[in-house]
Amino acid sequence: MPANRQVVIASLPTGKLESSDFSTRIVETPVLEDGQILCRTVAFTIGAGQRAGLQGSASYAGAPVTGVVMGGTGLAIVEESRNPLLAPGNAVVAPTGWQDYSIHMASALRRVESATDPALELGALGGNGLTAYFGLLDIGRPRAGETVVVSAAAGSVGHMVGQIAKREKCRVVGVAGSDEKCRMLVEDLGFDAAVNYKDPEFRAAFKDATPDRIDIYFDNTGGDVLGSALFRMNTHGRIVCCGVVSQYDTANPGPGPRGIPGLLVNNRVRMEGFLVFDFLERYDEARRDLSAWIDAGEITPKVSEFQGLESAPDAFVALLAGATVGTTLVHVR
Repeated sequence: MPANRQVVIASLPTGKLESSDFSTRIVETPVLEDGQILCRTVAFTIGAGQRAGLQGSASYAGAPVTGVVMGGTGLAIVEESRNPLLAPGNAVVAPTGWQDYSIHMASALRRVESATDPALELGALGGNGLTAYFGLLDIGRPRAGETVVVSAAAGSVGHMVGQIAKREKCRVVGVAGSDEKCRMLVEDLGFDAAVNYKDPEFRAAFKDATPDRIDIYFDNTGGDVLGSALFRMNTHGRIVCCGVVSQYDTANPGPGPRGIPGLLVNNRVRMEGFLVFDFLERYDEARRDLSAWIDAGEITPKVSEFQGLESAPDAFVALLAGATVGTTLVHVR
């Protein structure tokens, strides 16, 4: 059996994540048992929510521990199979983790046509695209002409949310962390406006960008941006709580924003959180729609790519520092 490189959690971060919180080891690949499938990882994606898992604030991820392979979803090729449902050479999406080889039961795998476009399968048609699709359409319920504001709008989920909202004929405002990202949102992805939350005049610029206030706020950040949005919500507005990236990479998360529950009550605003797993039975529906919209040129997925398994810790740090756009993808070899 081939040797298996693995990136493991060496220490649980107490402040900002560092590359040194991970280490690499080489182990033997386990021998297959009946029903199992050996997969070779081609690429895997990294999301900000994985930092919440290391923090212990993502209940669905379980308690964080050291000495284990860092988790993650990857695109892989079946190398060996003792299950009739899949054969060597098949391409699959799997919970590969950060390693060369992983062993699974067939129920954990989703077969795809080929391994030629991992960014598409792991990003727009993976957890990022599905989260954007269900979060906006099912939780936000946009109507034509409404104003939709998206935080972390250049990120893996946010850039998809904004484009889906444009397809629903909404006015879309993105909030991002640099002028360059704001230009990309408007010039490349068709957002109507974008505001840099690091701008000293952010509150004034945010107000100018939402002259008709906000009908739907898709929140990926929490913190001060959420606080600003709360004061701009229209009556019967909706706040979609997807993530809290401003709270992940720190030992001292900030307090919640002012105005809750008062602003929610006075303006009859609905604020609802969700997990993409809530919509498991409808994943195929979402992928059909997203594929059609991408093929029609209505959505342009963005990706930041890193080369080599050893680049994964640096990719994770870059993501949390706001240095990436779209889906963050690591090509293993």
